[in-house]
Amino acid sequence: MSENVETLKIRIKALIALRATFVTLLLGSSFIFKAGYEKFPHPQGLSYLIISLYVLTIIYSLLLEKIEKLFAFAYTQLILDVIFGIILIYFSGGIESWFSFTLVLTVISSSIVLNKKAGYVIATLSSILYGLLINFQFYKLLSLSNNEHTMEVKDYLYNIFIHIISFYLTAFLSGYLSSRLEKTAKKLDERDVDLRDLEFFNKEVIESLPSGLFTADTSGKVLIFNRAAEKITGFNKDSVIGHSINDVLPFFKFSFVRKRSEEVIRVDGVQKVIGLQITPLKDINGYETGFIGIFQDITELKRIEAEMKQKEKWAALGELSSNIAHEIRNPLASLKGSIEMLKEDTIPSNHRARLMEIALKEMERLNHIITDFLTYSRPTPPEFTKCELHSILDETMELLDHVEQNKGNISINKKYRGMLEVEADPQKIRQVFWNLGINAIEAMPEGGELIISTRNIGPDVEIIFEDSGAGIDNHDMEKIFYPFFSTKENGTGLGLSIAYRIIEEHAGSINVRSSPGFGTSFKVILPKADGKA
Repeated sequence: MSENVETLKIRIKALIALRATFVTLLLGSSFIFKAGYEKFPHPQGLSYLIISLYVLTIIYSLLLEKIEKLFAFAYTQLILDVIFGIILIYFSGGIESWFSFTLVLTVISSSIVLNKKAGYVIATLSSILYGLLINFQFYKLLSLSNNEHTMEVKDYLYNIFIHIISFYLTAFLSGYLSSRLEKTAKKLDERDVDLRDLEFFNKEVIESLPSGLFTADTSGKVLIFNRAAEKITGFNKDSVIGHSINDVLPFFKFSFVRKRSEEVIRVDGVQKVIGLQITPLKDINGYETGFIGIFQDITELKRIEAEMKQKEKWAALGELSSNIAHEIRNPLASLKGSIEMLKEDTIPSNHRARLMEIALKEMERLNHIITDFLTYSRPTPPEFTKCELHSILDETMELLDHVEQNKGNISINKKYRGMLEVEADPQKIRQVFWNLGINAIEAMPEGGELIISTRNIGPDVEIIFEDSGAGIDNHDMEKIFYPFFSTKENGTGLGLSIAYRIIEEHAGSINVRSSPGFGTSFKVILPKADGKA
């Protein structure tokens, strides 16, 4: 059975019940208490009318479940209601009857039970039958009232006019309200369907998520707990929802810290690592109503990550060993050759002095490589103290002016002033500035300009070394901080690696930007001593 048929059946039931109530309360009370009953022209006929309406009501109730054409059944009842209404008006005095309003009730009922069109049909039928009844009374074809001789033609016409207007006006208003109500009910039904679909969709999405999800109110009481959350934690949804999260899930401690965290839990004796993200739950007005927790079992991911780190460690160690061997082999080969030639004792004295100079220089180079490697591989922990960066930069610039690599054709300029304090190890920071400065000067063998500048950026400070050298090729950019990576003929490849490690120890960062042929810019970011913007 369609929804419209079921709705119509409900309305017909309501009409039958209303009719029975009306007959009982109005007509029955008039008959029982004799309220105006003896003044009616046909009191006995009124009794028969009441009995007939009760009988019809019973018949309607019995036929309702058996009749298939409910629309015609409803129309039949309404037409009969109009006829019985006219009979009631006839029995109770015609133009002077108290019950002409029953026709108005029938018009309203037709608009509500059926539709707007039915309201106008019943209003038309009521107008015709009521007009005929009053006309018959006027022309003495029916004797309905003891006061007929006191009424004039205009009284009859006015009475008919008022009733017809009231019938159609009632049909219009009730039809309009009924149609609006029907449209509103239809929209509400559609909204209800949409909401049910949306609720079902949201529920299915939440339940189908591969990540565990729970929501809690501001007091920490669990509201939602999906299937993945049950699987990860080993707790049943029914034992969690409605309870304080501290009681059922103590490893997700309330009150929540709104950040990414990792928790270790035990499920059936197995230890799991859980990645947890807590975010606030807000309503449509933006007010916080609780918390959303999303978590994953990252135990396997952590295991794979540990294996990868171990493999990377061994790979890096192998590459480092290879680079060390390469860096040491070159000066050793030069030393060996020089010593072998000196051993022969057959070379001229001037060549002997040159070979000794080469040997000493290669020894110094070996010492430099070993020293840098030890600095990189066994760093001493930083000794933090409040230090002034601009004074350290000034000292570095003065040293850079007199280094061997600077042949006097490089101008070193500063773009900073005042004081700038940070919490750092001054010796290590000095080494960073020295390595970056030397790196910039060696990138400008034909001369150029090195600009050192500082800049405040909120709670941090930037120190920038910008040169006008040849720049760095794009394929080398990702390797410049690797140990022993160098594009220079005599470079060890540890200067930038040491600088990178020192800056990391200071909770800072170092970035590089370079355009081949247009120079390179190294940017060091360090937190300020006070941490204020």
